[in-house]
Amino acid sequence: MSEKKENLQVEISPEAEVVINKAKGFWENYSKPIIYIGSAVIALILGWYGYQHFVKEPKENSAKEMIFPAEKLFDQMANTGFNKDSVSIVLNGGTLEGNSITGILKVISQYGGTKAGNRARYIAGASYLQIGEYDKAIKYLKEFDGAGASQIQSRAFLMLGHAYAEQKKTTEALDFYKKAASVNEKDEAISSDALLTAANYAKYTGKQKEAIDMLNKLKDKYPTSAPVMNGEVDKILASLGQFE
Repeated sequence: MSEKKENLQVEISPEAEVVINKAKGFWENYSKPIIYIGSAVIALILGWYGYQHFVKEPKENSAKEMIFPAEKLFDQMANTGFNKDSVSIVLNGGTLEGNSITGILKVISQYGGTKAGNRARYIAGASYLQIGEYDKAIKYLKEFDGAGASQIQSRAFLMLGHAYAEQKKTTEALDFYKKAASVNEKDEAISSDALLTAANYAKYTGKQKEAIDMLNKLKDKYPTSAPVMNGEVDKILASLGQFE
């Protein structure tokens, strides 16, 4: 049985033919740019992955290894007390009990863009504050990024307040004490202590109204906090002429 073949002809309207020809022309004219753009996007993604995998991760690991001994020494001093010789080793490097320690400043210089480099700024700022080099303390603490760790950021702001207070820059000091109290107001322990520090400093520098306002805020916002429960806030208010 012979199979009948039919030639199917599709009629294309003149308008459709113009559209098809334009589409063909577009691809013919712009295929290379389109391919190159696509390749560029892929290269960008792969380049980002390559950077993360082959550059950033190794840098983070190297920075962690480099900072570890100095970070450990700093933590020990934070618990037992700071001394100038050990602070110098933390900052500049040296040998302690036969162990070589790379200084925090070198970590910042070589790996400033890493997480360890960021921690190094915090340690540098705190260390300079301990030895009375307030300008350097301010520099590094301002460069530090708490990156969502509100307790650490609050401490950094408190230290900035202390550094400015030592320089008798009362406005800046009070501003940073207030910032320390407002980083995470849900954290009662940190925020209430920072607010008490701010209130005490306001009182000390003759800003009595501000001191009273902050102390009342402390009582209202954190009624179960230690400085309220132990009567410290009421004592300060009484010294300012405020009685229940």
